[in-house]
Amino acid sequence: MLTFFSFGSGSCGNCYYISTGNDAILVDAGVGIRRFKKNVREYGLNTSIIRGVLITHDHADHIKNAGLLSNEYHVPVYTTAPVHEGINRNYQVKNKVDEKYAVKIIPDEQFEVGPFKVTPFMLPHDASENVGYYIEVEDTTFTVMTDVGAVTDNVNKYIRMTNNLVIEANYDSEMLKQGRYPIILKQRISSGNGHLANTQTAEALSANFHENLKRVWLCHLSEENNHPELARKTIDTHLRSFGIIAGVDFQLEVLRRKIPTGPYNLIDN
Repeated sequence: MLTFFSFGSGSCGNCYYISTGNDAILVDAGVGIRRFKKNVREYGLNTSIIRGVLITHDHADHIKNAGLLSNEYHVPVYTTAPVHEGINRNYQVKNKVDEKYAVKIIPDEQFEVGPFKVTPFMLPHDASENVGYYIEVEDTTFTVMTDVGAVTDNVNKYIRMTNNLVIEANYDSEMLKQGRYPIILKQRISSGNGHLANTQTAEALSANFHENLKRVWLCHLSEENNHPELARKTIDTHLRSFGIIAGVDFQLEVLRRKIPTGPYNLIDN
């Protein structure tokens, strides 16, 4: 068994849960602790099997409860040295990660958390540092790329390698252009260190699609500058122009911003 839940995906808080049934890991810890515990209860999950928390970068919507979860469940927090420093500096993180639980990782160097083999890789974003995670469990692979400023060689590489992909589709370019955000924020979002537009994600998927890519989840959608059905339709339409059909060649889902999405079985029967 290998299952995936999203407990939240967006600027209000991000947290992903991957479990074998006997062991689990979290990717990011930005949802509220009461909401996290409520979700765990409702799905009948066992927090005692959580072996670690993987942090992508040090923006509050990804880290604000990293210390609290780590200290309460006595599990390590894995991220790069600059991100650990960023967590310690971030005033929105009330409960810091205890030094004994802070594990520093190095991009492109694989490490193990229980049965999970994890390779962090660099992604562009305006944080202290930002990584994606390529996770291997026996013959199944799972990749998380959230808050991605641009389609880089690493983005292309790991799309081509993975069976299961969580990838950002943050904004619709026209909605951002016509929206009420100040120009400086619009420029930050659309810069190479901001977020991915729906069209950028669509192009990355069409350029790197392969027959072993079974499931794609669109994550971190903007509440102001995107809509779930618009993101899904943009990616679907673009891929169809290359003869790649969502629902036939692979499964395409949109992760909800504030409520759980899942569970998903990551192993084909």
